[in-house]
Amino acid sequence: MNSPDTVLVVDDDAGIRELMASALRFAGFEVHLASDVPQALDHLSRHTPDVIVLDVGLPGGGDGFDVLQLIRSRGNTVPVLFLTSRDAIEDRVRGLRLGGDDYVTKPFSVVEVGARLHALIRRARGSAGAADDGVLRYADLELDERRHLVRRGGERVDLSPTEFRLLRFLLSHPGHVMTRSQILEAVWQYDFGGDSVVVERFVSNLRRKIDHGREPLLHTVRGVGYSLRRPAS
Repeated sequence: MNSPDTVLVVDDDAGIRELMASALRFAGFEVHLASDVPQALDHLSRHTPDVIVLDVGLPGGGDGFDVLQLIRSRGNTVPVLFLTSRDAIEDRVRGLRLGGDDYVTKPFSVVEVGARLHALIRRARGSAGAADDGVLRYADLELDERRHLVRRGGERVDLSPTEFRLLRFLLSHPGHVMTRSQILEAVWQYDFGGDSVVVERFVSNLRRKIDHGREPLLHTVRGVGYSLRRPAS
């Protein structure tokens, strides 16, 4: 019998922690809880969960962003889903730029959270498969699947796990216009119910990293989606 997937829920609201714990255990997860930054870091020093639910606003000498930065600085690619306030757009943007993989806004559906966590774990385990030779290339852009490495013009480009999967998807369809729905299904493996903001944020981050100061390769097709291609001459 396979062991259940583990999730660490980090939130200072006892009601939210207990609600999440009950719902996620029912969804098949082994659930661990932390109420502040020290508890979260202590748990992570001893165990690496399959996925983390991380509230942005936390007590204890820091916040959710600090926890995420420490996780990523250690080379840990565990998927992280942020909990944010509905009107805190800047928090969502910052979380994605720091290497967060997804977010939900409060108030939220615990059923939706469970579905998103399962999808994040599937993605992290590489369910999409690898290129035949492990390398995808277009123009001077190169993605090495096996080494989890991206280079543009021979220079390394550091991407978050989700940015890496997004680029891989676009590199698998060079010259094609990929709709937001196609990207959501392929990269996130579930439907956001029409909310494509997360796609726009990740594309913006990716464009900033791979196109800055270089020939632009990532293009927006207004009202349709995005395309990885060289500029029209």
